[in-house]
Amino acid sequence: MEDVLDVYQRPQDAQRPLVCLDESGKALQATPRGRLPLAPGQPVRQDYEYKRQGACNLFLMLAPLLGWRKVQVTAQHTAYDLAEQLRQLVEEDFPDAECIVLVTDNLSTHTPACLYERFPAAQARRIAAKLEWHFTPEHGSWLNVAECELSVLTRQCLAQRFATQADLEHATAAWQAARNAAHRTVKWQFTTAEARIKLHRLYPSL
Repeated sequence: MEDVLDVYQRPQDAQRPLVCLDESGKALQATPRGRLPLAPGQPVRQDYEYKRQGACNLFLMLAPLLGWRKVQVTAQHTAYDLAEQLRQLVEEDFPDAECIVLVTDNLSTHTPACLYERFPAAQARRIAAKLEWHFTPEHGSWLNVAECELSVLTRQCLAQRFATQADLEHATAAWQAARNAAHRTVKWQFTTAEARIKLHRLYPSL
């Protein structure tokens, strides 16, 4: 916990951007009986009946100090899928960074090993060398700022039915563009010093 909190107190560094990563699932549901036409001042009105269409996974990456976020929709959530997200982060999103400070939860797939499962060893090593990993503790996923951003995404975009993966991709892309255009940054307030006071029960008694 203290490791992650200390990372959040680092000043912004263009060569070492802070990026938080988290995932979430979304069920795909069609509405067989359709919905009523949209009207000004009216919420979406649709039949309660729905048809299951499977599910998708969403990767969300957030650079809280830069006001940048990226949402990627994938058919599943595996180490193979995560490796591709990390490749894009290093090679496409922040190609000029010296190192990317990565905060994520401690799932078993969240290790540099996922890169070697998908890419040739030389490329995997090159990507891994540009990532500085920091993990939230067990039952401490609230320390990941990306989880907070996922909550915003859920409230503002995902609280509706999507019948296909393409529909979900279109909606999340629009949300991402609007949020990035507004340059919504995140300034983390909770510090290590405060944690030692407010969460003292988590510390050993000496």
